[in-house]
Amino acid sequence: MPPIYLDYNASTPIDPAVAAAMQPFLKEAFGNPSSGHWASTPAKAALERARGQVAALIDAAPDEIVFTSGGSEANNLAIKGTFFAPNRHGAHIITSAIEHPAVLAPCRFLERFGASITYVPVDRTGCVDPDDVRRAITPQTTLVSIMHANNEVGTIQPIQEISEIAREHGIRFHTDAAQSVGKISTNVNELSVDLLSIAGHKLYAPKGVGALYVRRGLELEPVIHGAGHESGRRAGTESALLAVGLGTACTMAADLAPMKRIQALRDRCWQALRDRFGEGVVLNGHSTRRLPNTLNVSFIGRIGADILAQLHDVAASTGSACHSGRIELSPVLAAMGVPEKIGMGAIRFSLGRMTTSDEIDQVVERLVAMK
Repeated sequence: MPPIYLDYNASTPIDPAVAAAMQPFLKEAFGNPSSGHWASTPAKAALERARGQVAALIDAAPDEIVFTSGGSEANNLAIKGTFFAPNRHGAHIITSAIEHPAVLAPCRFLERFGASITYVPVDRTGCVDPDDVRRAITPQTTLVSIMHANNEVGTIQPIQEISEIAREHGIRFHTDAAQSVGKISTNVNELSVDLLSIAGHKLYAPKGVGALYVRRGLELEPVIHGAGHESGRRAGTESALLAVGLGTACTMAADLAPMKRIQALRDRCWQALRDRFGEGVVLNGHSTRRLPNTLNVSFIGRIGADILAQLHDVAASTGSACHSGRIELSPVLAAMGVPEKIGMGAIRFSLGRMTTSDEIDQVVERLVAMK
């Protein structure tokens, strides 16, 4: 039986149309976009066209897009760039307990430089209460960073409500949208965010490219210092090849219609598991306010890693990890208050454009056969 890939939240394959758009740049338009001669002209033109494509997806202006090496660098630039900015007015940052390590690790790093970090909790569905953010604000708060949607359980956060609170207090607001771009609307003006992170390999573009939206007028200290690339916000010679890949993927991601089919497959999987396992399986995350492709379920009394080990040709993720021979509960599930006996049996199935109904049915039947 062919292997089945249900780990699209971890990484997506490069879409054939994206690969085709990148192909010419493997041999042509190889010049440095910052040089001023004939070899740089087509590379510069492709770079700026791609910048416009990324901007169009999120309803931003092209000059508000900074190309990065991925979502992690975008998050680091947003957080560290704000903290070290010349016009910073405080040293307090608010984030949530279930952020991606690419947000949590920079915050912990900044504590070494005098930052004070507040990690607001989440409820049993993985949702942040905007009032908790409001209560956490102090006169020293300089940044609020709350992810748009969680990578493990798919819960979508009330970004608009939180951003309004931040704006009331004159505080910058950043959201890590690596998981939400291309799955749900990520219009920066509707969300009212100042900074938004994008990861190429989460939306069928290559690994090694991403972007940070920076609302016009905001000043950031670069994380990578050098020459004045990306309008002085990120040093390093830009890759037209990777930018074209991201830009093409963003143009395709503007059409959210395919997500209806993906959500139907996700719901088909959940319904089949409920029918076959009954109370032996539970949903982790919000029942409705979650990404349309994400299904995180726990098999009661089982270990998710053991289940996937038997499904050796099915790619998915577990809600636990093995460290030094000991299985530990996912920090996200732990922060949600999921009991260990439930969380240890968690598996995240994340679907994508190439997922078929036959694959879903096969996985369910194989899970049933292991009961």
